Amino acid sequence: MSSRHPVPGTGPVAVLVVTWNSSRVLPEFLASLPEGMAGLDWHLVVADNDSADGTVDLVRSLAPDATVVQTGRNAGYAAGVNAALEAAATRYGDLRAALVCNPDVRMRRGCARLLVDALDAPLSGGRRVGISIPLLYEEDGTLQHSLRRESRVTRALGEAVIGNRRAGRFPRWSELVTDPSAYARATVTDWATGALMALSRDCLDACGAWDESFFLYSEETEYCLRARDLGFATRLEPGASAVHLGGDSQVSPRLWTLLTLNRVRLYGRRHGAAATAAFRAAVLLRETSRAALGRPANRAAALALASPSALHATPGP
Repeated sequence: MSSRHPVPGTGPVAVLVVTWNSSRVLPEFLASLPEGMAGLDWHLVVADNDSADGTVDLVRSLAPDATVVQTGRNAGYAAGVNAALEAAATRYGDLRAALVCNPDVRMRRGCARLLVDALDAPLSGGRRVGISIPLLYEEDGTLQHSLRRESRVTRALGEAVIGNRRAGRFPRWSELVTDPSAYARATVTDWATGALMALSRDCLDACGAWDESFFLYSEETEYCLRARDLGFATRLEPGASAVHLGGDSQVSPRLWTLLTLNRVRLYGRRHGAAATAAFRAAVLLRETSRAALGRPANRAAALALASPSALHATPGP
């Protein structure tokens, strides 16, 4: 996204949604937008990845003022975000911020305003908040652990040996952050679940496009780490909250395998060959140990990780 106005950030907030056969969850998402976006000037942009269930017709019926971008193929999540960003920049070059959200998110009242207002806050070391995220809850009110630490070999080993939820209280031993105190304050994190995140205009301009080589999973990780490298932090805004219905990566062998492989792929891009081999081995240990308990998703991921060519294959649906 390019800055084409002398004073950036004076326009509306672009609500960017990527859909693929999302007709089941979309009506409630659209219905929740007025309350969730309360207090902001905003515009909805939907990038549809060739849905076959009437998603596009549904958007045009329920949200006739929305901008709809049809990618014409199942292009992946990052490609959908990029298509939506391009459309938003074309129509509103002076965007204040962008809100990237899944269609299975239900924002609570004023959520977006709190997220956007939290952007660009100064932090130590010359950094600023470039990405702000809310508290996410299950439908039954259970808090989702959405904060993450950057991948390390020790963290992969900790998750393999004692499990990520138990290890999550200790920064050395898990990527997942499960310490309750981290969710009770404005916590800076390495990256976070990408179900709902506000991106500042300056962060958008500095980072550019999302990495489309990740078809699904790890694209938000890569973006948050890239933003951090450029001086933009990801921070939890605990006053903002939303319900996230969640996905099926934890039960689908295909999606869990893609998640696992992309996690190792991303690590490999940021580290040398020896460190990547160690990280891959630690992740393989976790998947193999869970597969031994009869879990099909972990078995599929372990088999894929054990394949020499797995990490070089073209990711896809």
